[in-house]
Amino acid sequence: MPTAREALLHAAFTALAGRPWPGVRMVDVAASARVSRQSLYNEFGSKDGLARALVRREADGYLAGVERALAGGTAHAAGTADPAAGIQDRLVAVAEWTVAAARANPLVRALLTGCWGEWLPAPHPARTVRSVSVSPVPAQRRADAGSPGPAELAAAVRDRALAALGRGRTKEEAADIAYRCELTVRLALSYVVAPPASGEDFARLLRIALRGPSLIGPSPRAGAR
Repeated sequence: MPTAREALLHAAFTALAGRPWPGVRMVDVAASARVSRQSLYNEFGSKDGLARALVRREADGYLAGVERALAGGTAHAAGTADPAAGIQDRLVAVAEWTVAAARANPLVRALLTGCWGEWLPAPHPARTVRSVSVSPVPAQRRADAGSPGPAELAAAVRDRALAALGRGRTKEEAADIAYRCELTVRLALSYVVAPPASGEDFARLLRIALRGPSLIGPSPRAGAR
């Protein structure tokens, strides 16, 4: 059963699908979640606090999806005779999730691109030292710290991919994987900003871009022995 906070965030997100954020009323959010308006204010402090929490939730949900995409290819990667193909599969899964999430969720798209329209709650910068959140709710204090910008979010994706794919690699291999991770993130973002024509095979294009002689595999010397 969802907590009151989860129910309120879900209600706010659902309301946002039908009207612009300035038109979303706290009383309606509380009623939809079947929570008292006082509980809503106790949880988030204000409508701005609710907005910060909603944006933070969507950022966290997107990153959780990245981690699932990376983990989803683990079994395949472990069983393949071609380690490079396993790495490619997992990076392609991350890119496909990024494009799909941005298409389906306007808040994720705004987080990734930095393009916030009047329909969405405006992103709030992190609070300054002088205005540190005093919310008694730990999750709200985290939300009040501000949401990640596009560069921070892209870096978080790259770092998660590198952590998942770079374990046990040599320094040179890890550097190569870092490059592939960066390439994957940048290409995925380009598809978010400029969606492809209908029927265009994004995964195929990414695999071509990721293909390269230095991507993890047996070295020419090893094969010559």
